[in-house]
Amino acid sequence: MDAKPQLSRDGEGSPSRERHEALEAGSAGVSSGAVAAGITPAVETLNLRKSYGQQVAVAGLTLAVSPGEIFGFLGPNGAGKSTVVKMLMGLIFPSGGTARLLGRPIGDPAVKARIGFLPEHFRFHEWLQAGEFLEFHGSLYGMRPDRRRQRIAEVLALVGLTNRVKDRLHTFSKGMLQRIGVAQALLNDPEIVFLDEPTSALDPLGRREVRDLIRKLKAQGKTVFLNSHLLSEVEMVCDRVAILDHGRVVRHGLLRDLLGNGQEVELQIGNLTPALRQELSQRYGLLHADGATLTLAVAVREDIPAIAEIVIRGGGRLYGLTARRVSLEDLFVSVVEGGAE
Repeated sequence: MDAKPQLSRDGEGSPSRERHEALEAGSAGVSSGAVAAGITPAVETLNLRKSYGQQVAVAGLTLAVSPGEIFGFLGPNGAGKSTVVKMLMGLIFPSGGTARLLGRPIGDPAVKARIGFLPEHFRFHEWLQAGEFLEFHGSLYGMRPDRRRQRIAEVLALVGLTNRVKDRLHTFSKGMLQRIGVAQALLNDPEIVFLDEPTSALDPLGRREVRDLIRKLKAQGKTVFLNSHLLSEVEMVCDRVAILDHGRVVRHGLLRDLLGNGQEVELQIGNLTPALRQELSQRYGLLHADGATLTLAVAVREDIPAIAEIVIRGGGRLYGLTARRVSLEDLFVSVVEGGAE
């Protein structure tokens, strides 16, 4: 059985010194400029933990997500992502540490009315019409009838289901159910939206529409906390990301800083001598070698012509040179397989 949760109730106003210092330092996790600037983070945790007996699911997570940013929360299966989200939603209790949303303790009914949530695995009331389903969720939020009607029309238009308002959910495809799920997450016009794999059942057009919607939410000043295994989708929309592995954050930061201007260069070289290979490996990071094919890590693309010159000067024959920018998927795989540097 888990230890009794130690949930902080300190400071309905300004954060305690310990909380501020830990978040500012980013100990064991992620911080942002919001804390240093004195802005209350939209999402913050301090040494948040969850264990099931001897099994540690989340180990001392500290993070701060700034208001109005799109935050990508990534990790392999079993890393603890869903456990973190469930704790933030109040669905399970932490074993220790603290967590706050919009400056309020998790579980506070007042803050729950200001957040939206689309879980990865959802089962909706399939006998309800789309409009009835949203009416039901609007009543759970305590929304006035006139406000419910207004928002139902707005969110159905946002997800492209206006003409399906009278259709029962059991007639919906997987993609349409995903869309109605996004609609219910936005129904109460939340300040923070938690989206867990929001594009998993969508075709490429549907994924693009969800990306556009996420950008619109950011433009409205809303915070989006995004879980997704589709790293290309995350790369296209997120401001910052954190990579979780075995319950701990192993890499975090602004996406542009994490990816930088790095390039990978694949070379196909004839007459590749040991001396030439050693020179290329010493000057540039050798990522992979397969016979006469080398893959090098290059800090800036301006280095690429110099690589070709080294090959030719060293007596090699350059049959192919392919450069590509380091992607979020590349970073993710290197961090998870090789551990954080």
